[in-house]
Amino acid sequence: MAKRAKKENAAPKFEEALEQLQQIVGELEEGSGGLEHSLKRFEEGIGLLRTCYQTLEQAEQKIELLTAVDEQGNLTTAPFDATSTVEQKTRKSTKKKPTDDEDGGSLF
Repeated sequence: MAKRAKKENAAPKFEEALEQLQQIVGELEEGSGGLEHSLKRFEEGIGLLRTCYQTLEQAEQKIELLTAVDEQGNLTTAPFDATSTVEQKTRKSTKKKPTDDEDGGSLF
């Protein structure tokens, strides 16, 4: 009995959480439930969404990128960079560019 209660309280697997979230969205879009019921379902949906995001984040952290093959034919890997492409571009564009005074003179 205690095992069943634990299993019911445990976070659902990603696929199950996503399916439940889709059901909730469908219910809310129909608008057939009352306000109290809709708010309760909305809160459940937010919890499921957080579960999905956490699961995806954990999966991304496990991914390694193939970066090269060394001379012996062994694969070289690097950790997955979970930052978005937009964030990467923003970081590159906000790096301070040297001025004439900092780089020792003019360009010419």
